[in-house]
Amino acid sequence: MELLGQTAVVTGGGSGIGMAIAETFSMAGARVWVCDINEELIQALNQSNLSIDGIVADAGLESDVDLLFDAVFEETDGAIDILVNNAGIAGPNGPLEELKLADWEETLRVNLISTFLCSQRVLPLMKKQRKGSIVNLSSSAGIFGYPLRTPYASAKWGIVGLTKSLAMEVGDYGIRVNAICPGAVSGPRMDRVISAEAETRNLDLETIREQFVSQTSLKCFVEAKDIAQMALFICSDRGSKISGQALQVDGNTVSLAQIE
Repeated sequence: MELLGQTAVVTGGGSGIGMAIAETFSMAGARVWVCDINEELIQALNQSNLSIDGIVADAGLESDVDLLFDAVFEETDGAIDILVNNAGIAGPNGPLEELKLADWEETLRVNLISTFLCSQRVLPLMKKQRKGSIVNLSSSAGIFGYPLRTPYASAKWGIVGLTKSLAMEVGDYGIRVNAICPGAVSGPRMDRVISAEAETRNLDLETIREQFVSQTSLKCFVEAKDIAQMALFICSDRGSKISGQALQVDGNTVSLAQIE
């Protein structure tokens, strides 16, 4: 599974799943750019020995998306083979009637609108090349209902709908579009989700953590590297006939319903 000579852009790539994907693509031979809103993460990345270039940008703001892709196009003569729309936030916890509109809109902006903006920017180039692969990060919450997390679930379901519709639009140009649906991924972000849910439901952290594990057939969390390996597979020649799919990498999540 090699990406020799290919150019990839990963949004939200300063840490977590995005960084795991960027590192995996780089090791497979791709030239990789990442963006992130965290300036410290990008500075550290650019000072490291990794063959990955970092740019400070908010993938949910059109002006920042323009700056990001203008910078990449200048270095690559306008060629991008792979786009990974990974930028996202967890959004608020709580009953829908108690949520703030601003929090709802921000969750959709960062998760869903960013996917639209970045895809829109690369599609003319990919159509001209008559090839390309777009990977959108959805979630198990893009497949199941997720009580007390309606903004996040709505955004992630939207990503699956965007993925399947766009794959149909651009298949004639040799462009493939897929979504990856991670389950509970170990790391600081998942720790914050567990903490917020524990507070909302007035339960202890370990109870919430055990509930996430119990909702999977494999009774486990997944790792960022598991998501990265799926991304590599579907962007490589080995995944050349895969498009329009919502691919679960989640230990087989069977429900996100809350267990009291």
